Amino acid sequence: MSCLVVNRLMDIINQFVLSHREVVQSTKEAMVALQRRNPAAHPLLAIIQAGEDDSWLEINKKMAGKIELNITQICLAKECSEDEIVEELLRLNEDPKVHGIYLHLPPASLTSRVLNTLKPEKDIDGISDLNMGRLVRGDLSKVFVPPRASAVLDLLEKHDASSEGKTILLVGGEGSFGLTLQCLIEKNGMVALKSNWNSKSLQRQLMEADAVVLLGAEDMDVPPTWFRPGAVVIRCEPTLATDEHAAEMSSKSGLGDLTAAYRMQNVVHSYSRWLQEQQYQPWHLRTLKLQPLMPVPSDIEISRAQKPKPVDQLAEQIGLLPEELEAYGRSKAKVQLSLLNRLHAQPDGKYVLVAGITPTPLGEGKSTVTIGLVQALSAHLKLNSFACLRQPSQGPTFGFNLHLTGDIHAITAANNLVAAAIDARILHESTQSDKALFSRLVPSVSGVRKFSPIQISRLRRLGINKTEPASLTPQEVHTFVRLDLDPSKITWQRVVDTNDRFLRKITVGQASTEKGLIRETGFDIAVASEIMAILALADSLEDMKNRLARMVVGTSRSGQPVTAEDLGVSGALAVLMKDAIKPTLMQTLEGTPVFVHAGPFANIAHGNSSVLADKLALKLVGRDGFVVTEAGFGADIGMEKFFNIKCRASGLRPNVVVLVATVRALKMHGGGPNVSAGTPLPKEYIDENVDLVAGGCYSNLRKQIQIAHLFGMPVVVALNVFRTDTQAEIDLVCQIAKECGASDAVPCYHWAQGGRGSIELAQAVNEAANTPSNFQFLYHLEMPIVEKIRVIAQKVYGAEDIELSPEAKAKIDYYNQQGYGSLPICMAKTHLSLSHMPDKKGAPTGFVLPIRDVRASIGAGFIYPLVGTMSTMPGLPTRPCFYDIDLDPVTEEITGLF
Repeated sequence: MSCLVVNRLMDIINQFVLSHREVVQSTKEAMVALQRRNPAAHPLLAIIQAGEDDSWLEINKKMAGKIELNITQICLAKECSEDEIVEELLRLNEDPKVHGIYLHLPPASLTSRVLNTLKPEKDIDGISDLNMGRLVRGDLSKVFVPPRASAVLDLLEKHDASSEGKTILLVGGEGSFGLTLQCLIEKNGMVALKSNWNSKSLQRQLMEADAVVLLGAEDMDVPPTWFRPGAVVIRCEPTLATDEHAAEMSSKSGLGDLTAAYRMQNVVHSYSRWLQEQQYQPWHLRTLKLQPLMPVPSDIEISRAQKPKPVDQLAEQIGLLPEELEAYGRSKAKVQLSLLNRLHAQPDGKYVLVAGITPTPLGEGKSTVTIGLVQALSAHLKLNSFACLRQPSQGPTFGFNLHLTGDIHAITAANNLVAAAIDARILHESTQSDKALFSRLVPSVSGVRKFSPIQISRLRRLGINKTEPASLTPQEVHTFVRLDLDPSKITWQRVVDTNDRFLRKITVGQASTEKGLIRETGFDIAVASEIMAILALADSLEDMKNRLARMVVGTSRSGQPVTAEDLGVSGALAVLMKDAIKPTLMQTLEGTPVFVHAGPFANIAHGNSSVLADKLALKLVGRDGFVVTEAGFGADIGMEKFFNIKCRASGLRPNVVVLVATVRALKMHGGGPNVSAGTPLPKEYIDENVDLVAGGCYSNLRKQIQIAHLFGMPVVVALNVFRTDTQAEIDLVCQIAKECGASDAVPCYHWAQGGRGSIELAQAVNEAANTPSNFQFLYHLEMPIVEKIRVIAQKVYGAEDIELSPEAKAKIDYYNQQGYGSLPICMAKTHLSLSHMPDKKGAPTGFVLPIRDVRASIGAGFIYPLVGTMSTMPGLPTRPCFYDIDLDPVTEEITGLF
């Protein structure tokens, strides 16, 4: 070998060393920067290989060690099938700990199916069709440059400082790698020519090229005299053979190491991209256009005229990751709670509560105002906004929700499991000895008795610090197995999501098999279950599980509360509810996002959508976005409970209250006649009558504004305009509302115009939400139960005082004794009046509020006094909606919903 060739080979080796060192150093620096941002950063490369050949693995392991990357190796059989490779790829695709996948497989195994199974964002060798297509097109933002191509380009550039315009000849390699390399060479300002080994002009082309890249055909021997003097020759065949007779940069230790270094660099880039995706992403919301028609069509006609976006598109547009979505069909999906962890550092957006004046049979339209407002904010003012609504019960409307994602069914199943467990436990305790009970509750499995975790928890609560069943004394066994529930003091009822008045009171245990254990009980509507209230107030799966465990189902004969955890059922309840706790993502007619989640009654429970839906939405909208949530019934009920119960549970603080009113409802509160369903409206509600409007404004509207001010909240009055409203009536409402302390009052035309009809409301809300608020609770939790009830009655309802029945007094004493005195209050009263008298409209005063009973939802976390008579199971009217609901068996189109 001549001295010239030796010197050139030394130069080549030095170039290898220099390039390798630079790539390793830059990748290490990138890793340090990543770990500075995220100390737990540990990118992981997964290598799938066929057979036991570890030569490439050792090179990659060595390189990963230099950069402090982790590697996992999946060794398949040498003759592994396509299905086996695909199965491993699918597993690695979904593993969040894996940030790069390298397929060290024979070319025959890299089928189209295999390549297209590989997730593009983990394809650090750039071999998938999508990755290569993006690279060829020039879209390099998400693409991975194949490491071998990066190594070749590096060497080409190192060989000549001014490589631009140089001619690079690619010989052989008709596959995808040759095409990729050709594109990259041209993008770097060089001229790429192609030739094959059988070309008659190969010798001339080799002599004219500034550099030659030999692709494949490692057994081809090219005489050194065919190359231009000084030309660089790179051999890229898989075996990386060395040809010392030409100036080739192709040693196994050289190009192989450099390729591995670039592969590790791609893994770090992949992790960096993944980390960036975990951060808050700006919205790219594509809204849907509405074409309002006059006269306004029916709701169902409007709904069917609009084609919603696929839910995965909507999710991507608002910054959700694919793994955070669980699709239920095409247009709705559950959202994973892991989003809260991912965006924990993201500031919350503005928090808006929509409440209303005292409702009337004429309807106020809080839900339509909520939807109109978010459509105006997002589709027209281009401000991120989310609506958070309760899921309606099937019961009162039959057919409105049509199951949705099954949350109410999960609540029904969980609630009735508790009911079944109660009666079963009473039966078994009444018919078995302590020994027999213990033997069945702690069965012997393969000769060994063991307490379950939930049983150990019960032992701890009983003060028994033992874990071995055989170590319990007879007295401890007795205490453990006997809940001793008093049948007359069981507070838990069964539920069903259908209005069925004949289930309000039932008798159970009449079969001969139930040993004469007959007792009276009843059914509630499913959404009145305490489990529904828990679903709405829980802020995590763990919190929900703990709340379910704390639910009190009755009292023992010794006067002690018996909980769901005592029954041993709380873990099973959490399993039944594990999917229901995830909010359901849907969209408005204009394509703006909505969370539909939970649906507790507002006259019995707290009447608000879930804490989790609000928290997720507040993170997604960003600092300058808006989350608009709705409270049930009037501000005296839903809003008061939102502040005193929901805000305490969530820790969230609202920015502004939107108070919904209608001219027709204000006329009723101003002295207008009563309205009966199915009869024509009296003329007072159709013709202009400013006196009735003024009367309603100065009574009920003013009182509801004052209630919001009790909590330090600015109020924007939204006047939901109907066709029969006159301009004089509209102007009067807005004028008086401002006189009564509203920050602003605007008419809304969303019902006919969509979001465009609520632009003025959106502007007013935006302005009010950006002014400081002085939020405060109405009472301190440490106040006695009676005083908390009195504060609500006097300051919110306008009562002179309260009157407790003997039963209510006894219950309060019991709750204080059990340590429940510091819970907030959830008043159960009629929603049709500020008072307890449904027919008393306006703003009654001077009345005494009767408290006939006081109950507790310990799992949900509130005490609820019963005011007057309250039904927890509605009944069907003479003509229910089901007369109009039907299904076309051919098109599966539903008619008669609304």
